[in-house]
Amino acid sequence: MAPQVRARALVTAKWLSEAVRAGRVGPSLRILDASWYPPQERNARQEFKERHIPGASFFDIEECRDQSSPYDFMLPSESHFADYVGRLGVSNDTHVVVYDGDKLGTFYAPRAWWMFRAFGHKEVSVLNGGFKNWVKEGHPVTAEVSQPAPAVFKARLNAVLLKTFEEMIQNVGSLRFQVVDSRTEGRFRGTELDQGLESGHIPGAVNIPFHSFLTETGHEKSIEEIQEIFREKKVDLSKPLAATCRKGVTACHIALAAYLCGKRDVAVYDGSWSEWFHRAPPRYKVSELKRNKA
Repeated sequence: MAPQVRARALVTAKWLSEAVRAGRVGPSLRILDASWYPPQERNARQEFKERHIPGASFFDIEECRDQSSPYDFMLPSESHFADYVGRLGVSNDTHVVVYDGDKLGTFYAPRAWWMFRAFGHKEVSVLNGGFKNWVKEGHPVTAEVSQPAPAVFKARLNAVLLKTFEEMIQNVGSLRFQVVDSRTEGRFRGTELDQGLESGHIPGAVNIPFHSFLTETGHEKSIEEIQEIFREKKVDLSKPLAATCRKGVTACHIALAAYLCGKRDVAVYDGSWSEWFHRAPPRYKVSELKRNKA
């Protein structure tokens, strides 16, 4: 079963380039560039305008989020998501392929992949290796911005794939599900600041930095290698699992990696450490830095 799951969750640059050349990009296949970068470093929308995969549209994570929330990139409402992706030409029958231009190969694309799945869309894939490898392999790029015909998308939130602050708090005592944190070891342990925020982790969480699942070229590692990573961290993929990070983005790499192994129900704690730091009681914030100060 796993190879079939992998084929749906990931598509190769070769497969996508053949689809582009065959003129299949349209109502049944939409390509979305989900790049996002810190504004002081890179301008994702401008880079998209300059070059992107032919037929792609720009998926703006700044627009497709709950803009009333104090936390970054929280899921929008069902109606907001449905309206936004509908304007990108995505219907419930569309196969969506997402990618981003991060130097690692893939960074934000799994977040867009998870968002579609959270709103009930099953036909969504990540471009394995991202835009970096698309260019490296010599596939076509364009500055021509396509204008897809609007479509009707009906969104229905699948609560199984989402964890709230309240559920995470309750789990500290009940341990009903495993928690994997995808941030770097220093931020997980609390020994380095996380974008100016004191770091640390949720009690009981296991640390698997998201880049552990990527090869040096920026592609996803093999299913066997991913399974071994989970085994080494004593994460049981047969049991309930939730992923967390700084702001609900790289946690989606955990969900994607587990999905490739056949586990389709990994939940993402949307608020992640950004929310946890501000709302959880001090005893629920584990940090080696605090111990060292004491």
